[in-house]
Amino acid sequence: MMRRILSICMVCSVILLFPFSGFAGKGKEEAEKAVEGEKVLKIGLLGPYSGPSARTGKEFKGSANMAFDEIGWKIGDYKIVPVWIDSQSDPAKATQAYEQAIVQDRIQVGVLNWHSSVSVACMEITAKYKIPHIFGFGATEVVNQKFKSDPDKYGYWMFKGWPTPKKLSISYVQALEDAIDRGIWKVNEKTFAIYGEDTDWGRSFGNAIKGQLEDAGWKLLAEDYFPIEQTEFYPLLNKLKKLNPAMIAGTSTAPPSISAFIKQADEVGLKSLIIADGLGWVGEWYKLTGKSSNYVIDQIPGWTTDKGREFAKKFEEKWGIKPSPSSGGLSYDGVNMLITILKKVYEENNEINNQLIYEWVKANLWTGKWAYTDGIVMKKYTCTPETVPDPVVGEGYYIFPVLQYFNGVGKVIFPPEWKEQDLKPKP
Repeated sequence: MMRRILSICMVCSVILLFPFSGFAGKGKEEAEKAVEGEKVLKIGLLGPYSGPSARTGKEFKGSANMAFDEIGWKIGDYKIVPVWIDSQSDPAKATQAYEQAIVQDRIQVGVLNWHSSVSVACMEITAKYKIPHIFGFGATEVVNQKFKSDPDKYGYWMFKGWPTPKKLSISYVQALEDAIDRGIWKVNEKTFAIYGEDTDWGRSFGNAIKGQLEDAGWKLLAEDYFPIEQTEFYPLLNKLKKLNPAMIAGTSTAPPSISAFIKQADEVGLKSLIIADGLGWVGEWYKLTGKSSNYVIDQIPGWTTDKGREFAKKFEEKWGIKPSPSSGGLSYDGVNMLITILKKVYEENNEINNQLIYEWVKANLWTGKWAYTDGIVMKKYTCTPETVPDPVVGEGYYIFPVLQYFNGVGKVIFPPEWKEQDLKPKP
């Protein structure tokens, strides 16, 4: 009888120790496949796998799995084991999850991330444990300021997968000014309003484009920020309708929020031209907005190469959702960039660890000696001592065209050399 009781207690202990084992996903499968004596390299993949931006997290996870599938989940004699770090779109929860991935799961390197505020917070964790992190999407200039305040400490947040907003938002202003100068868009007065999620990203974008518009002679009428999870915008939109600015510009990283904003703007009859930076960041954006998105201006990359289009096709076939170049495409490039770095570290050292990765990136990527050129979205990912941790921005490097949406299709309106059609004012 006593033996039976002891056996039951042992089983209960195992259950209590591993309550979430069935939810481990691909990481658990890969860990179980690692044979005795085989080296294991654990990689932390930071993303919003739950919460208001979970749809983006699905693209991150799908793209990463496809990238690792292509190399058989191995680099040299190392078996790759992914550790999915769920930020939940919350800086506090993200730092807790990241620290757990380091202390308990023993990751040696991190990759990806969606939110700016999460990047700023997690820089403390990568600095504390000296874990290099590559291709975090958090674009805010706060990341750059923190990095440059103490590169030896914060340099472990090594390379951004998205440059500071002002480096890209200027194209919106240039597109608007070009349309006005050529008489395509006639405005009585150059007035505008700013809107956006109340995060480091939302305010960074808002401040960047606000300053650029004011430098071009535009007058600000209103500036409003809202919680990332907000989906009720009628009071704000009715206020903007009454002010009637020629244009409003803003952003949100949460698909439910930005799509609700666009649909409700149409419902209240807002006449202002809308810049909605990031509306197209998920593949099903048009299902979320419908024709309310007509005339909206955005800035995202496209599937411009055969390789990119083939990836998008395979992604949809495999996962049942449409990938966006901004989420699925860039995350695929980011993971493959990391894979290439890891291969080079292994070739030179016959070993891979956090310090060797850090030293290689610092000596080769930060100096501009090396660039990742096998991407499906951008031609070249690299930086220089002047741009680090930002990628180099410009033609042939990291660049987004300005699009205007019509019936679910984005038409390039700027720069002139890529233009498919002129900007069309709202009727």
